[in-house]
Amino acid sequence: PGVDLADGSCAHPTIPGRVSPLLPANHVTMAKGTGLVHTAPAHGMEDYSVASHHQLHTDCLVDEGGFFTEAAGPELQNKNVLEEGNEAVIQMLQAAGSLLKEEKYVHSYPYDWRTKKPMIIRASKQWFVNTASVKATAQEVLKKVKVIPTSAVNRMLEMLDRRTFWCISRQRCWGVP
Repeated sequence: PGVDLADGSCAHPTIPGRVSPLLPANHVTMAKGTGLVHTAPAHGMEDYSVASHHQLHTDCLVDEGGFFTEAAGPELQNKNVLEEGNEAVIQMLQAAGSLLKEEKYVHSYPYDWRTKKPMIIRASKQWFVNTASVKATAQEVLKKVKVIPTSAVNRMLEMLDRRTFWCISRQRCWGVP
C-alpha cells in the first residue's frame, strides 16, 4: 500500500542528485489510480496544498506560453510542454532507465473558451491584499467602467463587496469576463 511508502524518498528521474519526498495526500486514492502520483506544486490546488503543508518549494518550470524554462534544464528549455516537451521527457526517462511503461492517455485539461486550446494551470508571482481601501477604490473605479450589459454592474459590485482577499494579477491580457 502507498501508506507504507509515506515519508520515504526517491531519486528524481530526470534531475541528477535531486531527491523527491514521498508524501501522503488526501486526493490520491486507490480508487483514482495506483494511489501514488507525482506532485507538481505549481500546477494545481491539491498539489499546492500538499506542498504548502510540507513546506516544499513551488517552483514553476513552465512560462506563460507553455514552454519549459531554463530551470527545467537544457534538455527541456524552450520546448512546449504539451508537444515536443512531452516527448523529450519520455526520452529522458528512457535514457535514465526510469520509464516502466508508456501508453497514450487523454488528459482532461481545462480548455480556454476563446482559443479552444488546453490550459496549463501554473503558479505565478502575485501579491495579495486585505484592506478596505482597496475594496472601496475598486468599487468606485468599477462605477466608471462601461459594462456591457449594464445589468452586470450591480452583480459585480456585490461580488466585490463579499471579497475578503484580493489578488492583483495581470495574467489576462484581454480582461475578465
